Amino acid sequence: MAGAAAREHREAIARLRGGDWQAAHAIVKDLEDPLACRIHALCHRIEGDTANARYWYRRAKVRLDDARGIDDELAELAAIAGPLRAVRRRGA
Repeated sequence: MAGAAAREHREAIARLRGGDWQAAHAIVKDLEDPLACRIHALCHRIEGDTANARYWYRRAKVRLDDARGIDDELAELAAIAGPLRAVRRRGA
């Protein structure tokens, strides 16, 4: 399960980097680990729903820092999650 969650974290971060917070939200909305909660919080922050973002930051045990840029937080999350690797297909 940890491997699957890690892939989902990286995919959600890739979606955020691509500007699609709704797709990222769909990926993490049912995950409950701290990193997923942080990604979930960032989705709501980007959406403009600060109250909901605060809830998810609390679940992640991270304080919402309004002064911190979205891009800075996204870079930190990407560093924590690690690189998104392409999936190799058998026989390819």
